[in-house]
Amino acid sequence: MAWDTTTRYRLLLEINTAIVKHTTRADLFKQLGLKIKKMVPYDRFSINLYDEKNNLLSYFSSAEGISPKAISGDIRPLEKGSIANAAISSRQPVIIPDLSERKDWRSAKAMLRAGLKTSLAFPLITHGQVLGVLHFSFRQCPDQLDELTSVLIELTDVIAVAVENMLAYTRLKKNNRSLEQQKNYLMENTDDAYDPDAFYFVSPAMQSVMRQVNLIAPSDTSVLITGETGTGKDFVARHIHRHSSRRTALFVKVNCPALSPNLFESELFGHSKGAFTGAFARRAGRFEMAHQGTIFLDEIGELPQELQAKMLHVLQDRYFERVGETQPIETDVRVIAATNVNMDKAVQSKSFRSDLFYRLNTVTLNIPPLRQRVEDIPGLVSLLNRLESEKAHRPAPTYTPSAIKSLCAHTWPGNVRELKNLVIRMMIMRPGESISGRDVQTFVETGQPGVQSQNLSLAEVERQHIEMILTRTRGKIGGALGAATILGVPRTTLQYRLKKYRINAASFR
Repeated sequence: MAWDTTTRYRLLLEINTAIVKHTTRADLFKQLGLKIKKMVPYDRFSINLYDEKNNLLSYFSSAEGISPKAISGDIRPLEKGSIANAAISSRQPVIIPDLSERKDWRSAKAMLRAGLKTSLAFPLITHGQVLGVLHFSFRQCPDQLDELTSVLIELTDVIAVAVENMLAYTRLKKNNRSLEQQKNYLMENTDDAYDPDAFYFVSPAMQSVMRQVNLIAPSDTSVLITGETGTGKDFVARHIHRHSSRRTALFVKVNCPALSPNLFESELFGHSKGAFTGAFARRAGRFEMAHQGTIFLDEIGELPQELQAKMLHVLQDRYFERVGETQPIETDVRVIAATNVNMDKAVQSKSFRSDLFYRLNTVTLNIPPLRQRVEDIPGLVSLLNRLESEKAHRPAPTYTPSAIKSLCAHTWPGNVRELKNLVIRMMIMRPGESISGRDVQTFVETGQPGVQSQNLSLAEVERQHIEMILTRTRGKIGGALGAATILGVPRTTLQYRLKKYRINAASFR
């Protein structure tokens, strides 16, 4: 073909038209292939993207024409002895009229086995950065190779801009989708239990822990938080995130014991539409949601053994793939894990992988149980009493000195969580009343606050009983474990009683 000015102009015009009309990688690549082949009779055409950080090549969309098996992987390392590497490292076109002269290159040998003889590679460069390589291969060396090369160099500049714009468009769509997913996550996973104003401590034991926390928070190091159940490990994890450089991104919690082998990858890594039955839409996983933020692996010591290797893999490589996709996704997250399991014993008994433990155990924080920080109890009671009263719109009870003494004497096997439950129940059952040491003892022994029922009407007793059940069900009304089932009444009957006594079930959640 004679490459006169008119022919060159027509090709560039058709390429520009294809670029303007198409907004997906696949459509753009297909149209580029069709337009170019009208004037350049290639046997293989591909656009490869270059990941400089990880030294990887990946297809912009796919490859058109003959695809040598040895280089047909969607994502592959950039080999030193390859045509693509030569074009990227030199930032110059690489023209090989006869591939048999490059048999020392693995990629050349693969193309020769596929029946290809000539190969041309052009680096795609914009703003001084190599985005990738435009690659053509032929069964026979084209006529007027020098003139064809000149035309393709002109074409490369246009395609480089198109590829850059498409990548920017894809990132914009991804960011918009990510923002929407983050919004949905925050709406569905708002944790009202975390209130930075409720973080109270005066004991030397907790002061020592918080000094470590304040040193650790600004860094990106992994943290393992240990301690008995209810000591506030979740609270400390959120405090670290709140005072880190990642505080503007999401804090994403993963309840490790709840992860089943069947849903592990979908829950953590997400899935594509149609990846499995019931996957009606693309879904981001927890690691993707936590990108540039913090992922909190709660109760990591109870993660099933068969899932520990998969967790280790993503923590080591910082890459994962959505279920149903092969494109790796980089994850930039800070990892905080928590457990009430003795991890040293778990590793010795081989119920927990040692390599995963060492990956998590860069810095360890041990949260002391409440019985070892008795000095915190009076302040915690006062603070929680006020906060829960404001939340439920009820007058707060008053704790007498004997009540505080009884609270400090209790061993608190449930720690702060158990103390908070006592404060909530006292506030619900004894609003505005005086709480004595005997009342505290009654609660500790029976799990229920003492109620002076001799002066209560039947309606008041019924109201308090409903509130007690709602406390137990955390405000859940219906279902097998709901308050209506426990009370043995239809849900509509309970809803009528709630309206009658002006009880807001949501305040019990």
